[in-house]
Amino acid sequence: MGLRVATIGVYGASGDEFLAELERAGVDHLVDVRQRRGVRGAEYAWANAKRLQAALAEARIGYEHRLDLAPTTELRRLQYAADAEAGEGKRSRSVLAPGYVRGYTEEILDAADEAELAEDLGRHSLPALFCVERDPEACHRSLIAARLAARHGAEIVDLRPALPNSPR
Repeated sequence: MGLRVATIGVYGASGDEFLAELERAGVDHLVDVRQRRGVRGAEYAWANAKRLQAALAEARIGYEHRLDLAPTTELRRLQYAADAEAGEGKRSRSVLAPGYVRGYTEEILDAADEAELAEDLGRHSLPALFCVERDPEACHRSLIAARLAARHGAEIVDLRPALPNSPR
């Protein structure tokens, strides 16, 4: 079986819903691609690095922080400016700005050792790329996933924890 990689975000989920989705999908390793490993707001305190790592360890899910795949502060500012222009907030973003995609691709993805990343991910039955945005198309994890699919034949599984009061 070839490389399978999941993606998952924080927004819209409780810690319990998030862990349940990882377990339901069979994720055995979480790859944190955030620059800052914290999330503002009491409802997302569970996603701050130490709490998240403790919950993952209890669920027997591995954890790895890949700062080399995180967007730079300058790239994040570029996206925030595009969000403001579109009248969207970070938590309601629907797509990535073309300038951000270009910058992230050139500065981060093109500099990454993607063969090594694919090999590392391939050591797990289902690793998941993790960031904050609920929808992958609004997050740089989708760019990593697309690169892995295009160049390494990875099958991508986008996970979205069930929203409260919504059918699965």
